[in-house]
Amino acid sequence: MGFRSTTMGLRGRWLSWAVAAAALQGFLLLGYDQGVMSGLIGVDTNAFGQQFNEPDANMQGIITSIYDIGCAAGCLFCFFYGELFGRKVMIISGGSIMILGTILLGASYGIPQLLVGRIVTGVGNGINSSTVPAYQAEFAKPEHRGKLLCAQGTVTIVGLCIAYWLDYGLSFVDGGVQWRFPISFQAFFAIFLVLQMLPLPESPRWLVEKGRISEASHIIAALKDADEDDEEVVLLRRQIETSIEIESAGGPFRYSELFTGGKLQNGRRLILCGMCNMMQQFTGSNMINYYAPTVYQNAMGLTRNLSLILGGCTSLTYLLGSAIPLFVVDRFGRRALLIASAGGLCLCFAMAAILLSLGTTGGAYGATAFVFLFQIFMGFGWLPMPWF
Repeated sequence: MGFRSTTMGLRGRWLSWAVAAAALQGFLLLGYDQGVMSGLIGVDTNAFGQQFNEPDANMQGIITSIYDIGCAAGCLFCFFYGELFGRKVMIISGGSIMILGTILLGASYGIPQLLVGRIVTGVGNGINSSTVPAYQAEFAKPEHRGKLLCAQGTVTIVGLCIAYWLDYGLSFVDGGVQWRFPISFQAFFAIFLVLQMLPLPESPRWLVEKGRISEASHIIAALKDADEDDEEVVLLRRQIETSIEIESAGGPFRYSELFTGGKLQNGRRLILCGMCNMMQQFTGSNMINYYAPTVYQNAMGLTRNLSLILGGCTSLTYLLGSAIPLFVVDRFGRRALLIASAGGLCLCFAMAAILLSLGTTGGAYGATAFVFLFQIFMGFGWLPMPWF
C-alpha cells in the first residue's frame, strides 16, 4: 500500500529541507493543539464558558484530557497498521483527520460535539506524533538526526506560543470568535502539513522493506543528488537491505519478541524507551501547557489578564529552554542532558511547593518564578530526549 513515490524534481539539499520542513510542520501543529485550550477554559464569564453553560472543574478536565485519549488511540493505530500503510500515507491521514476534528470543534454548540471533536483531533495528532519522527529520521543523515529531532521539540513550543498569545489577543474580543477562531486556526497548520506531504516521497527504508527497490533507489539518488548506479547510492541501499535482512532473519515478527532478552535485548530496550516517555509525562509539563493561566489565577490568586500574560511568557521561557539542546546535544549527549534536566525539575518542584505553602502574595510570585525555571529545565532535557 501507499502512494507511488516521487520527489517532484526535488534533489539534494532541497529535498532534505522539504522533508525537514514537513516534519517540523507536524510538530508545530502538535504544539498549537496542546496549547490552544489553555486560554479558553477556566473562566465562566468568557464566550467559551457562556457557550457551554459554564462547565465546572470536572467537565473542564474532561474537555482537556479527552484529547489525550484520542492521541493514545492514534498511537495504537500506528503501532498496528503504520508499517502496512507507510509513513507518507499515515502523516497525510493524520493531518486530514485533524482537519475533520477542527471542523467539528469550530462548529460546536454543545459539549458532546466538542468532546467528539477533541477526540478526533487527538487521533490525528497521535498518528502524526508517532509517524513524523520516524519519517524524519529515515531521511536524515546520522550526524544531523539529533539536531533535527531537537528542532522538532523547539518547533512544538513555537506552536504552543502561537496558541497562548492568540488566545490572549482574542480575549479582548466579544462573541464566539473569541474561542472559535483559535480552535479553528489549527486547521491552517493541518492543511499545510497535508499539502507539504503530497509531493514528498515515501521513506526509502519502508520501500525497501516492501520490496519496492527501484523506487527506493530513485529516492536515495535524489537525496544524494546522484545517479541511481552511483557507488554511494548503491552502498546506502544495500545497507538498508542488510539491516532489514538481519531484523527478519528470525522469521516473521511476533509481538512476544518485544518482551524478550537475547542478543538484541528487545525487552530492555522497550522498557527503557517506554519509561523515558512515561517519565516525560510524569514531570507534569502538560499540566502547565494545558492549565498555566488557570493555575496562575486559581492557585496563585492572580488576575485573569495577568494570568494569560504569564501563561504566554511561560511558553516563551519554554521556547528558550527548548533551543538549548540544538547547540549542546552533540557535545554533552542525551544522558547528561536528561540527568541535568531531572535535577533541575526536582529543585523547581520542591521550591514551588515550599513557597506556595506560605500562603502569601510574595510566595505566589516566587512559585511563579520557579514555574518559569521549570520550563527551561524541561525544555533542554525531558522535552526532546525521550523522542529519540
